[in-house]
Amino acid sequence: MVDIMCVGAHPDDIEIGMGATVAQLVDEGMTVAMVDLTDGEPTPAGSHDIRLAEATRSAEVLGVRQRITLAGSNRYLFDTVEARQQLAEVIRELRPRTIFAPYPQDAHPDHIAAASIVGAARFYAKLTKTDMSGEPHYPARIYHYMAVHMQLVREPSFALDVSATLDRKLQALECYRSQFIDNEKNLGMLVRVEQLARSWGQVIGTKAAEPFFAAEPPGLCSLRDLV
Repeated sequence: MVDIMCVGAHPDDIEIGMGATVAQLVDEGMTVAMVDLTDGEPTPAGSHDIRLAEATRSAEVLGVRQRITLAGSNRYLFDTVEARQQLAEVIRELRPRTIFAPYPQDAHPDHIAAASIVGAARFYAKLTKTDMSGEPHYPARIYHYMAVHMQLVREPSFALDVSATLDRKLQALECYRSQFIDNEKNLGMLVRVEQLARSWGQVIGTKAAEPFFAAEPPGLCSLRDLV
């Protein structure tokens, strides 16, 4: 069982969208699992083994002990019954209270598909009359992070102060050498990611922040949670 399950279409999506939040959650004593729906391949400078090794190192930097890579393929991820059931079985095994998923609007079709798969798998995971493995489970909350190819400007449901863990996010992303160093088209990506985090920090009056989006209103135990 884990407290939080973060899902990405590809290795590095979670880190781009919410890597600093993941590190902060771990520091606060929560158990976090990362689930990649594909290995991210093919890419110009990567391979299956390279991407898995990079993802493993990145998770270690963030303090995450459990990372799962499912059998999808980059560019060919679709919201199918099989994909829903495969992820639902992971949900039934890990039994998270909260799930984080990609933002559902993007230029990359895999990110759109991933958001759809997560939403459906959350529902499938609670089913009783099914041949899926595991016992029924329904995560209480689902939130979306941005790791988008489009330059979207959206008002988040909330933004989390990640000033203390931004450096760990960037260190985790540096583990993806095949994507951000060996692929010349992506040189400068880490700088853009840092700039974006710092710009969100300015919005909420901190050094850095990561935005999140919710279809259902987030609940608060105290107004102290607003500051």
